[in-house]
Amino acid sequence: MRVGLFVTCLIDLMRPEIGFSVIKLLGQAGFEVVVPPAQTCCGQPAYNSGERRIARDLAEKTLREFEQFDYIVVPSGSCGGMIRAHYGDLFRDDPDLMGRYARLQPKVFELTEFLVSIANIKLTPGEFEGPVSYHDSCSGLRELGVKAQPRALLAQVGVPVNEMKDCEHCCGFGGTFAVKYGNISTAIVDEKCANIHASGTQAVVLGDLGCMLNIEGRLRRTGDTTTRVLHIAQVLAGDA
Repeated sequence: MRVGLFVTCLIDLMRPEIGFSVIKLLGQAGFEVVVPPAQTCCGQPAYNSGERRIARDLAEKTLREFEQFDYIVVPSGSCGGMIRAHYGDLFRDDPDLMGRYARLQPKVFELTEFLVSIANIKLTPGEFEGPVSYHDSCSGLRELGVKAQPRALLAQVGVPVNEMKDCEHCCGFGGTFAVKYGNISTAIVDEKCANIHASGTQAVVLGDLGCMLNIEGRLRRTGDTTTRVLHIAQVLAGDA
């Protein structure tokens, strides 16, 4: 079966190696992976900023590029949440788009929920040494119900999780929120970094690159050069 990989802007531009880890995992699970070359943004920044016309144009573009696939996999809770939870709001006044979206929506999965619920992947322990802490991204958790899946996959590869305090709390990124409300964002991420340190681990794992860059950036700016911040695809694929 063919999987369309929505690679996300941040992975494409900032950490393409994560995309290759995702492709490795999906291939290992027996799927043909296609990365539509013209894909761009899911439209979330525009949508959250009230720019509905721009967000709808991007949503229509995504629909055209991905409706051909058996599944659409997104290695990001925020982009996955935008596509699966909010495109209906943008298309609500167009019956044709709503009909096409109704066929696409149930095929959209965040990476770890796809690996667990659809691929039923069986992984073997690798060389990565834990324990790690795990940060639950807001959109993945609240819009897609991603919570147990990444932890189950980490258990498959033999990586124990030391749960940090308030693992479900925001990291302070929130896309444009971090730009508009820098002081509040900094206070939130400082609390997150303190909880990571208190967990007693040398690595934090997560499933959303926005959170990853925000947490890693704050750790480095405050003098922590050793705590690793990893996308779960890197750990599961043996690329960490």
